[in-house]
Amino acid sequence: MAVAEAGVRVAPQVVEESVARKILRVLAKAPVHLLLVFIGVLWLIPTIGLFLTSLMSPADISAGGWWQIFSKPSIATLESYRALWENESLRTALLTTLEITVGATVLPIVIAALAAYAFAWLDFPGRDWLFIIVIGLLVVPLQMALIPIFSFYNAVGLFDTVLGLILFHTAFGLPFAIFLLRNFFIGIPKDLLESARIDGASEFRIFTRLILPLGLPAIASLAIFQFLWTWNDLLVALTFGRDVRPITVAILSQLSEFGSSIEIIAPASFISLILPLAVFFAFQRYFVQGLLAGSVK
Repeated sequence: MAVAEAGVRVAPQVVEESVARKILRVLAKAPVHLLLVFIGVLWLIPTIGLFLTSLMSPADISAGGWWQIFSKPSIATLESYRALWENESLRTALLTTLEITVGATVLPIVIAALAAYAFAWLDFPGRDWLFIIVIGLLVVPLQMALIPIFSFYNAVGLFDTVLGLILFHTAFGLPFAIFLLRNFFIGIPKDLLESARIDGASEFRIFTRLILPLGLPAIASLAIFQFLWTWNDLLVALTFGRDVRPITVAILSQLSEFGSSIEIIAPASFISLILPLAVFFAFQRYFVQGLLAGSVK
């Protein structure tokens, strides 16, 4: 009591956890961890099987399943990947897909970031009504626009062009992009923007030097979504492309023309799978923050 009256702060005692208690705590969580590991392994089996199939020759694939590579590792070969790179149509399709995907990811992010900043922090007539319209566009199905846009593209010469595919993916990616970024930007403290305006910063400088760095989690999350949607697209590419063919269409045509050419289809499918996964893992630390954008004020 005297110590407390003298104003001396007593440090709380730290009770060390015993080894037995730690073991019991780990054992209590073990069933959940084992279940998660089991689910993860099940989820990875198709990907592992596709990869191992891509390392086998056509004769070995016909002789048995991909699991035989565990008993005979010598049958693994990179010949299929060499043949894939020498296949001009698939190589061109892969480069075309990368061009379309990068364009359809960067363009909507730039436009949506500018629009989201305006919806979040600029006052202009009809702002709330315009944002309601943007939200309403989220429920518009992509399929209902295929025929009108097809006719429009034929009229203006955008059919069967990389630019036409980029613009289509941009148009249908913008509503979600604006909605996500606006919800994140509006959570930025208003005092920061007011301080920047008092210091004489223009709106463009505030946007580039303040909003964009702080909004990086949402932008990275949006980039993951848009990249995956565009990379895996098949319907839009089939509708608006003929000679311009992304990797999904090229794999489909290979499957249609050469039904038994698994030695070409397997490595092409694995490459088309691994690239978007690499993008996801590169930005995964921002993913959860972007998903929760605007959910907590």
